[in-house]
Amino acid sequence: RATRQLVSDGYYDFLNWFDDSAWYPLGRIVGGTVYPGLMVTSGFIHYVLHLLNITVHIRDVCVFLAPVFSGLTAISTFLLTREVWDEGAGLLAACFIAIVPGYVSRSVAGSYDNEGIAIFALMFTYFLWIRSVKTGSVFWASLAALSYFYMVSAWGGYVFIINLISLHVLVLLLMGRFSARIYVAYTTFFILGLLLSMQIPFVGFQPVRTSEHMAAHGVFLLLQAYNALVFFREHVPWTAFKQLFYTIVAAAGGLVFLGVLLLTYLGYVAPWSGRFYSLYDTGYARIHIPIIASVSEHQPTTWHSFFLDLHVLVMAFPAGVWFCFQRMSDECVFVILYAVSAAYFAGVMVRLMLTLTPIVCVMAAVTFSKTFFVYLAPDKSERSQILSPEETEVLQEPVEENPARARLVAKARKHLASEAERQAIEERPVEQEEDSISSYRSMVLGVMLIFLAFFAVHSIWVTSNAYSSPSVVLETWNKDGTRTILDDFREGYFWLRQNTHPKARVMSWWDYGYQIAGFANRTTLVDNNTWNNSHIALVGKAMSSDETAAYEIMRELDVNYVLVIFGGVIGYSGDDINKFLWMVRIAQGEHPKDIKESNYFTPGGEFRVDAEGSPTLLNCLMYKLSYYRFGEMKTDSGKPLGFDRTRHVEIGNKNIRLTKLEEAFTSEHWLVRIFKVKDLENRERSVKPRPSSRKKKSARPRKAEGRVRGHIKDKLKVIPGTKSLKAQR
Repeated sequence: RATRQLVSDGYYDFLNWFDDSAWYPLGRIVGGTVYPGLMVTSGFIHYVLHLLNITVHIRDVCVFLAPVFSGLTAISTFLLTREVWDEGAGLLAACFIAIVPGYVSRSVAGSYDNEGIAIFALMFTYFLWIRSVKTGSVFWASLAALSYFYMVSAWGGYVFIINLISLHVLVLLLMGRFSARIYVAYTTFFILGLLLSMQIPFVGFQPVRTSEHMAAHGVFLLLQAYNALVFFREHVPWTAFKQLFYTIVAAAGGLVFLGVLLLTYLGYVAPWSGRFYSLYDTGYARIHIPIIASVSEHQPTTWHSFFLDLHVLVMAFPAGVWFCFQRMSDECVFVILYAVSAAYFAGVMVRLMLTLTPIVCVMAAVTFSKTFFVYLAPDKSERSQILSPEETEVLQEPVEENPARARLVAKARKHLASEAERQAIEERPVEQEEDSISSYRSMVLGVMLIFLAFFAVHSIWVTSNAYSSPSVVLETWNKDGTRTILDDFREGYFWLRQNTHPKARVMSWWDYGYQIAGFANRTTLVDNNTWNNSHIALVGKAMSSDETAAYEIMRELDVNYVLVIFGGVIGYSGDDINKFLWMVRIAQGEHPKDIKESNYFTPGGEFRVDAEGSPTLLNCLMYKLSYYRFGEMKTDSGKPLGFDRTRHVEIGNKNIRLTKLEEAFTSEHWLVRIFKVKDLENRERSVKPRPSSRKKKSARPRKAEGRVRGHIKDKLKVIPGTKSLKAQR
């Protein structure tokens, strides 16, 4: 939707676009809440194709954008690995990243997400940075800053780039490898990258006002101070310089530290955000920011995930790091820092496996390339066939002594990786070399080729079974080997699109916000952008409350329909009941007086949906909507009515009655359930008084009470038969 809006109205109107169909009733200013790089890239490709008179729909551009950029990622990975090691390792790295499941998951057709283009920008920025460090060129550093600007526009992970490059410069400085090349490269990259990154509306002044970027500023100031000291050292005697050195270092360190503290105290520099705290403390988000911990991609990575996404590469990865330690050049220091930091972050969060996968491909390529070189290196007899006698003689001759024969030297030495390896092979006895190669070469090469074959088969299998089907279409395999397609999601969204008012408001959990907006084109309360935690907590409160309290919230939010995902019929584990505790935790963070997580557990601390479950849980809105009429269904033979195939229990509340909502739609496999919110009644129902249990004092009927004769006080009595004195006269 956002890309279509950009193409139809233009970039500036897109930045000012107020989307009133999302986050109702708040709405959302799209330009200030998204990274526009993905939409701008698609719109630019669409514009160029139309300039070339190639008619294509913007939807098709979005579908095939990720596969196109996966090819560009392979090229950038080749370029980076070639700069770090050699061309052979670069080719292997490009082949690895082209099929590795850890990256294919975000590069398949139809995967329209920021990560689809961000990994290309990540690897290309690193390649340009290494190039600028090796050359000390302002040109390459400026290109690196431009690539960094593209990364900032595409993904929030750009902070990883700027901090890793700053760490690289700091480590080189501490190792004594600092030079003018590094000073020129980092200064140019930092200044241009800082200015360009602040041009993104969603980023704004964050690069100069958040703690996540302060490390880059500190390294920049440190470089200026270091170069100033180098200048003074050339013009000041050593004794005076030594005293000046300690004075300047102490003063600069103290001023920077106090300045950061003062700016943080005054509010000019924001403290570390909760998302970054969660990277260093895995339990922080669960306690303080449950909406982050509720995402499955933010859970710690298991060993199964490492092997599934990387396979044999995860075993070759440490060997590649060790080989880089042996060479220890400026670029090898960079990839070592990248490998160590990415491995740590990937262990903390599943989603960050995406940043680990490229460097694993690079390191595994170094391992295989080094191994192939050692065991495929020609022996004495083979080398004489490959090289001419003149080239063999030139092999021992330095280029500086005979510049005219430099081309022959390059041709001769291209068969050997390094000078040390060339000398080791030259000095090895012929008999020992032939014996070692003949005994181990075939075995080692055979094992390595088997590993590569298994990796290719595994990657194809994982891609076919895990990443080739869309997320809204599920498939299951029966016992007889046949496949069953579950299309309940699209069925439910199609019903919403065809049977509801175009302005209808649909309340659901935030996981399905983008899908409802894209497939059904209906207004949603929350979606996957998750920019407003308070609004998500209000939806969670409605789902966690009883029907009456939830109805009041829904009336305040003008909700027309409620959509829930229920997997108890088919055994789908990703339904809303399994996500329900996160709804409770998020709601409790904003409404602690109304929602308490402990109320949804049994006295023994268990979360149960059967008869022993908490009464608060058995009567909340989410439970009622999910299990409405489910108590009348028999899911398995030999099981009672209302047997939940996901939780493997018989539900505790089978007689569910809805008073404020009514069922509007249930998909074929009960996966998508939609309920309509009833309108207010025209006239409130009169409440009949409860019959009293006390006995009445009088059994006289009500009509008889009205016929009771009254009397007048001090009434004159008339005695018949007598006349008054006046009448007698």
